Amino acid sequence: MGLLDSLTQRGRPLVMGILNLTPDSFSDGGELFRDGELDLDKVYRRVQQLLEEGVDLLDLGGESTRPGADKVEPGAEMARVLPALEALQRRFDLPLSVDTSSPELMLEAAQSGAAMLNDVRALRRPGALQAVAASGLPVCLMHTLDEPKVMQDKPQYDDVVADVGAFLRGRIEACEKAGIPRARLVVDPGFGFGKSLAQNLSLFRALPALVAEGLPVMVGVSRKSMIGEILNKPVEQRVFGSAALAVLASQAGVGIIRVHDVAATVDSLKILEAVQS
Repeated sequence: MGLLDSLTQRGRPLVMGILNLTPDSFSDGGELFRDGELDLDKVYRRVQQLLEEGVDLLDLGGESTRPGADKVEPGAEMARVLPALEALQRRFDLPLSVDTSSPELMLEAAQSGAAMLNDVRALRRPGALQAVAASGLPVCLMHTLDEPKVMQDKPQYDDVVADVGAFLRGRIEACEKAGIPRARLVVDPGFGFGKSLAQNLSLFRALPALVAEGLPVMVGVSRKSMIGEILNKPVEQRVFGSAALAVLASQAGVGIIRVHDVAATVDSLKILEAVQS
């Protein structure tokens, strides 16, 4: 059974744990490094912890896409991701996603055993559509207004729900033309990527409509600034807010929830599942 097929066999969404192999991610950048280098022993301990907490799959990323982040060259990104991907493949029985916009890394990740690709730029870089078509892997297409460096500079939409929906439908069409079937596609409205708090909340309320369009939907709101703005709390104090949004996303029919705090999310979703069933 394929990774996306498993979504129909469950009573709750898949919980995707975030594994940032970066020194500068907004919430946990550098935690897996020692003396400026990625420490595989720290990576192993972190993954073992996430498994014990009930994670369903991991998302490995070698480029920070926090607001204001600088671009990472493909060679540097691959040097961060591929050794960890290959080591985790040998050590753990767990589906691994690779969070990248780099066509080169997409192809290498597929060869190294990745189960899924996750692109915040929705395959808009030259060669990305072709790379995913050749990989045979499922891919998540995310909406973002612009590059991370400038995406939060006064984001403007005519209608954020309509605009994001039109963008995602356009990327789905581009994928199908490139030979990537709908059965391999997941969509993500891109919370926090070029959106104000009001725009994020409008998109969240519209999740049931996005789910109704028929493709699996992934949501990533974990520890993000929208939670900070609502609660007036720093990144490290946003666990409960993140879990609350995970429950609401599940109620909206979302298929994958991407999180930092796996235990809190899994527990919250189990309670929801028990009540609903």
